[in-house]
Amino acid sequence: MHSFSLKKITRHCAAGIALLATTALAHANPAPASQTAGHVVSAEPLSPAFSLPDAGAAYRVTYLSTDGLTQKGLVPVTEEVILPKGKAPKGGWPIVAWAHGTVGVNSQCAPSLAPYTERNRIYLSAWMKRGFAIVATDYQGLGTSGVHPYLNTRVEAYSVLDGVRAALSSYPLKNKVMIVGQSQGGGAAVASASFAPEYAPDIDIRGTVATGVPYLDPALMAALLKPPADGKVETGFNPLIVYALYLANGLAAHDAAFSPKDAFTAKAMPAYHAAAQSCVSQLTDQVRNEGLNFQNAIKPEFSKLMAPAIADMRYPTLKLAQPLFVGTGSEDRDVPPALQFALVKAACTAGSNVQAHVYKGLDHSQTVNASLPDSATFTVAVMAGKPVASTCSALNN
Repeated sequence: MHSFSLKKITRHCAAGIALLATTALAHANPAPASQTAGHVVSAEPLSPAFSLPDAGAAYRVTYLSTDGLTQKGLVPVTEEVILPKGKAPKGGWPIVAWAHGTVGVNSQCAPSLAPYTERNRIYLSAWMKRGFAIVATDYQGLGTSGVHPYLNTRVEAYSVLDGVRAALSSYPLKNKVMIVGQSQGGGAAVASASFAPEYAPDIDIRGTVATGVPYLDPALMAALLKPPADGKVETGFNPLIVYALYLANGLAAHDAAFSPKDAFTAKAMPAYHAAAQSCVSQLTDQVRNEGLNFQNAIKPEFSKLMAPAIADMRYPTLKLAQPLFVGTGSEDRDVPPALQFALVKAACTAGSNVQAHVYKGLDHSQTVNASLPDSATFTVAVMAGKPVASTCSALNN
């Protein structure tokens, strides 16, 4: 059982009040027809505890984004805009559009309602020291009403891109953008670069940096679910179950035909129901304590039933207009390296300029900050419009 300090209780109460206010605002003030994606609905100072070390002004912003589920109408989305200290350079600060990793599907799990983790504080502070402002969307359904459609690439991309538009319209920022993401956010970053030429050609994206990128198709899903060749029974905690539970909850929220009892075993159903409310650390604890894995949590019909959600994870194209940096930890259990290598191969085959780095001995989380020196070199080049070395040719060797 988790214990909560007075400070944590106060923080959660404040977060809840902010969420209720944002939700009420969304219902009380529907978007007029004249408003467009990227329109700022409201902004308020961000609590210093939720900002980054040595940052300047910081804001929690509610803006409008195209509904990524229906592709019609506008929905409110929240984000953080964190500026470096001091006077903005001529033309404004360039932008890191930060796409966050898995936090959950419940509105109160939104990153803007909580402090950054130590890992992300270090990581984003490094980008700020490079001279970038941070524009960090929560994604549709997090921080506002509704359930987040987890790993839906269109939802993620529209949220990221419209968040950039909103920030550019209101703060001293320059339309020179790096899209940066980890884990779920790595996929969101690739998705943003993929959707941008059609959806947001007005945004000057210079490059994409993604670590721990999820990539899944029916064949890869089948390989993940295939029993071990040696016949051994999987035991213990499997982190992929956490993501499967969130993916199923996100699907159930907008697909009435989905039946969780046909996808998950009775042993997994308590965790499935908990996923609707639990943020990632709590759900991870529950999945670990209950020893859930693919063999004891997933029914044979899982892949078929989850096909619509897997389809929503697809990118419209992997021929990206700008260079892509991919960082993979060789010991990543959250997003197995085989999935990340499949993404790199697909992007290279499509004709993208991909620079892939493998960090030996590092896991999903450790790779984030370990990639900083390599991404710095990559970023200097793409921000200056200079070519970057591709590693695609190595795939054929």
